Parts: sequence; C-alpha cells; structure tokens
Amino acid sequence: MQRLFPVTDETVARPGGTAPDGEGAPGAGPVLSPGAVSGDREWTLHELAAAYAYPETGPGGREPWLRANMISTLDGAAQHDGRSQPISCPADMRIFGVLRGLADVVIVGAQTVRQEGYRPAREPEAFAALRKEAGQGPAPAIAVVSASLELDFSAPLFTSPLVPTLVLTGTAAPPDRVTAAEKAGAQVVIAGDGVGVDPVRAVRALADRGMTRLLAEGGPRLLGQLIASGALDELCLTVSPMLTAGDAQRIAGGPSVTVPRRFALVSLLEEDGFLFGRYGRA
Repeated sequence: MQRLFPVTDETVARPGGTAPDGEGAPGAGPVLSPGAVSGDREWTLHELAAAYAYPETGPGGREPWLRANMISTLDGAAQHDGRSQPISCPADMRIFGVLRGLADVVIVGAQTVRQEGYRPAREPEAFAALRKEAGQGPAPAIAVVSASLELDFSAPLFTSPLVPTLVLTGTAAPPDRVTAAEKAGAQVVIAGDGVGVDPVRAVRALADRGMTRLLAEGGPRLLGQLIASGALDELCLTVSPMLTAGDAQRIAGGPSVTVPRRFALVSLLEEDGFLFGRYGRA
C-alpha cells in the first residue's frame, strides 16, 4: 500500500511543497508522490489504526465524531447487483475491519441490513488491547436506523450479538414492532419526532450512552440524510477502479443540499489501483 497524501509534518513534500494552487486544503499537510514515504507494502493493522485514528479528546471531554465508510466505482456506483462486495478488494476489507475496530458503534440503515445480511460485529482480537486502553467494549454495537422496524428480529444480529444491538427510530414507530425488538434483546432508542430519525438527535443519543466514536456504513439513503443534516464529520471513501454502468445508486441519495458541502482531503492511500481517501470537514 502506498501513502499518497498523509497529513504529517514529517513527510517529504512534492516540489513546491503545496497544492497546485499554492495553498494546501484547510488542515492539510504536504502533497506526496506515490510511495514517497511508506513504499509499496502491506501496512500492519496498527499502522492503519494510527492512520484512521479518531480525534483526540478535547478539554471538555470526548465529543462525538461521525465518520462514514463507503465505496464507489469510477462511474459512481455504490453497489453491483445490490451489494458492495463485488466492487471491493482485500485492502478495502482490511480498512473496513480497522474502522470497525476503532468504533464504539456502527450505524447502518435497515435496507442495508437486509441487503447485505448484517451480522453482529465480532470481537477484533488485534484491537483488544487498544479498545481496552480506550475504555471501549469488546466490539462495536450495531445501531440499525429504521422507521418501520420491519426487521427480522430472529436473525443473529438481534439474538446473539456480543453487545446488544440498538434500533434507532422515531416516536411514531409501531408499538408492536418496538415490543418485538425489545423481546429479541435489542435496545430501542427514540431519536426522532414522528416517522423516522433525526440524524443530529441520533448522534447525541448515542453520545449520551458513551458512544462517541461513530461509524456509518450506509446505505446511500442514510448517508444522504447524514449529509443533509450536517451531522457528518468525516467520509472514508474507497474509489474502486471498476466501471459498471447500469443504474446502481450513488453513495448518497435523497434530497440535495442547498449549497454543496466542502470537505478537505486528510489522507490518501493506494493499493492495486484502489484509492482510500479520508475527507474531513473543511
């Protein structure tokens, strides 16, 4: 894996030491040529963990930080045949595992749970000591966002998780489905008035439970809601060197924002033609 754009003062800058316009993006460091620092090799999980570390705790304690992890082909498809796996690669899955290993909770939409066959997060043995030192549980909780709660509560995601699965919903959720979720062992969290979930309120509700390292894994509808609400702090985007055509969804859907939101490039890695970017609030 090659480090193309790390944000660090210890790296060797490209001639000129700045972005083409003479100014780096806000918070950005030097721009590197491929392999200038790390060389072309497989990074260890702990090196990746350092590259994707959450922000440090501030003076007032740890504030919630919501990052999303998505993948897109060159022509903008977030899926192929309804799933993301066909456009992924081993390095993408390694980063997927690292991001989960760092998170307190994984937020995912109900449709993605159904399409991708979500199961409980496993205990990441490679991160056991790191999680313990950070005061985290053995594995991240899965938080499913659903207005209708039309979910299979007999699935392992609800019946046999290492930590209880959460269901984020609104006050108008069907009472019988709320009862079914709780009977299955899920913890129902009300994070919206009426139908659906308010993303900002959901972030706060999770933070109130001590879950401040937040990771959203999609799908496109959920990511679109996070963007529109202004709740998203960071996007980890894998660009897959594939072309699919067709009518697959983009990584974010739903209503557009009034003014496009600008994010700054934090880091960029490459392996086998796949690009792994981190973008934070500008």
